[in-house]
Amino acid sequence: MRSGFDEGEVPGDGTFFEPEVETLSRDALRALQLERLQAQVRRCDAGSPFYREKFRAAGFEPGDLRSLDDLASLPIVYKQELRDEQAAHPPFGRYVIAPLSEVRELHPSTGTTGHPVHTLWTFNDARIIARFTARLLYQAGTRPGDIIQNAFSYGLWIAGLAVHYAADLLRCFVIPIGATLTDRQIWYFQNAGTAVFLSTPSYSLHIAERMREEKVDPASIPLGIGLFGGEGGTETEGTRAKIETGLGIDAFDIYGISEIHPTCAAECMAKAGLHWAEDHHLIEIIDPETLRPVSEGETGILVVTHLSREASPMIRYWTNDTARLDSSPCACGRTHTRLPGGILGRHDDLVVYRGAKFYPIQVENVIRGMEDLSDEFLIVLSTDKKTGADVCTVVAEHLQGQSDPAGLREKVRRRLREALQVTPDVALNPFGTLERTTHKAQRLRDERS
Repeated sequence: MRSGFDEGEVPGDGTFFEPEVETLSRDALRALQLERLQAQVRRCDAGSPFYREKFRAAGFEPGDLRSLDDLASLPIVYKQELRDEQAAHPPFGRYVIAPLSEVRELHPSTGTTGHPVHTLWTFNDARIIARFTARLLYQAGTRPGDIIQNAFSYGLWIAGLAVHYAADLLRCFVIPIGATLTDRQIWYFQNAGTAVFLSTPSYSLHIAERMREEKVDPASIPLGIGLFGGEGGTETEGTRAKIETGLGIDAFDIYGISEIHPTCAAECMAKAGLHWAEDHHLIEIIDPETLRPVSEGETGILVVTHLSREASPMIRYWTNDTARLDSSPCACGRTHTRLPGGILGRHDDLVVYRGAKFYPIQVENVIRGMEDLSDEFLIVLSTDKKTGADVCTVVAEHLQGQSDPAGLREKVRRRLREALQVTPDVALNPFGTLERTTHKAQRLRDERS
């Protein structure tokens, strides 16, 4: 892939990768978004029977879109709709607009909760994705010449390739190791001069655990920063602290979703939330009950619209992730909107137990904030066979050599009660009994009958 920069040109100005875009005034940014949104909606209406049918069923015509506020009158797109569309019109569904002659790559969702949804990238889509991914890496501190160790998976799962393409734009040296070979990861930390590391939070903690076992001092390796995504957790206090201590780095959150883009938002060095590339994405936070936008700062469901995607554009895509929005200026100088605290949870992972509601990420913050526990945990929902009542059990690991697991269990229960406003059961297992993963960790298991 061509870098998009002239030969010999060094990307970025030391603070911003694309200063003219990243510091646009909110008024100028909204004007750009409206122009691109109107063009995208016209294009979808003209070229996609899927969208044209949805628009007409909602009583919408492209000419009705006169302001960004009018976006709320368009119907929402859900993942199951895309699965149904692909099944009815194989192989890719009628929401694909670009001819296959212009398509460069196919990338499916992970398919952990159903059949995967295939998304396509044109050559221009891949170029744009590489460019704003480079912007996200740059704002977290990656600079030309850095050695990037990319432990995001390669192949059909897209984050690894997006980072790889972005590294070309940044003129970086890449070690494309993927999510595998833990001992080799550590060897490269020690011997290859790796400055930037990318992986899921779970895998980074697994590597840190292995480093402790092998008595590798984090201070002895040259790692400077890491970006961690593919699952929530990086912005929780307990997880970030354990990653930073375990690897001896500055840890940043990065977010992507297969149907939108593999890497579409990330923290800057101010760590004040996930900055979106708003010149390519239009962000809404909506109430899951009313489906209307919530006030800024309130929690709701993240809904995203593509402004520049060519092959398979999403208009008002329901991500199922909960978040809140902040469009005030950031201390870093960037004007693009942020999600403070990152992704707060998955809407369908909300646990309702004894009248209280909480997300696994809240449990994570408790478990990873306790020195006597490992980084692994599991929330198990079951049914009491005698009473038929729901039972919620948090399974965690006490570290080897722990002499008082009974006392520790009560301490964990107390911390969970303070955080969740309800007291789940706690099971403490010996260290190493819970499954480790290099990819997305499954933290919630529903065994209710």
